[in-house]
Amino acid sequence: MAPAEARTIVSSHPDSVRMLVLETDEPHPDTQRERGSFGEVLNELFQRAGEAHEPKLGIETLMMYAVEPEGGRIPDAEEIGDDVHAILITGSVYDAHSDEEWVLKLLRLIQELWKTRPDIRFTGICFGHQILCRALGSKVKPQENNEWELSHTRLTLNDVGRRLFAIPPHDPPHIHLHEMHLDHVVQAPVLDPAEHTVHVWATSEHTDVQGVYIQGRLFTSQGHMEFDEDMVRRQLEMRVESGSLDAQEAREAEARAEWMHDGLVVAKAVLRFFHGDDDDI
Repeated sequence: MAPAEARTIVSSHPDSVRMLVLETDEPHPDTQRERGSFGEVLNELFQRAGEAHEPKLGIETLMMYAVEPEGGRIPDAEEIGDDVHAILITGSVYDAHSDEEWVLKLLRLIQELWKTRPDIRFTGICFGHQILCRALGSKVKPQENNEWELSHTRLTLNDVGRRLFAIPPHDPPHIHLHEMHLDHVVQAPVLDPAEHTVHVWATSEHTDVQGVYIQGRLFTSQGHMEFDEDMVRRQLEMRVESGSLDAQEAREAEARAEWMHDGLVVAKAVLRFFHGDDDDI
């Protein structure tokens, strides 16, 4: 059963994984009008990734808006049916380190599902990456110098990152993603090594923990696989208008918005993870 109030997009591909997207923000109104919610944007990306993959991989997407102060709702664990085997938590303008009641409720949901639903694979983007790591014991806080990481950013992969993204040994150990964050995960979760091996798969000059991978359970990304040039420009505009970002910083970041990035590469890797094709990593 889908959680009450969830919206569904069903893939026609027979080899599909059912994913629940917990939307923790709304995109810029122009993006909302043109492409829909963040869940719809991500569904479109994963469908493209699945079609571009060899062999093709399918996705079925449930979406639920989770920001309770804005009319959303966080589901109870028992509402998430046995047919859901992947959960994605989106980026957000909210702070993953805050103690707002809805954030604490989301943390409790993650922690309960982590213990009771070993069949569910978790992924998160930006805020989602941070809240998942916090739920597993990491500390999340703003950069001490209040420096943002914005727009097109080079990430340096380690060996696990290379394998996740199928980067050949002779190629440079880098991918590029759009970033949009001030907060960061200070350290990866520390879990019982008898149960889980925790890997940080990439770093950048700004952020030591660009993503966390636990085989069969967790694959997070600080960067935004779903952002394109228009979305980057619009998200920057929203942050300037809210007063959280300096206009000069935004202009400098906007100049890199059109640069080529590897969002589709990351989406393919996450889709493989959802399908259980990460056993040899």
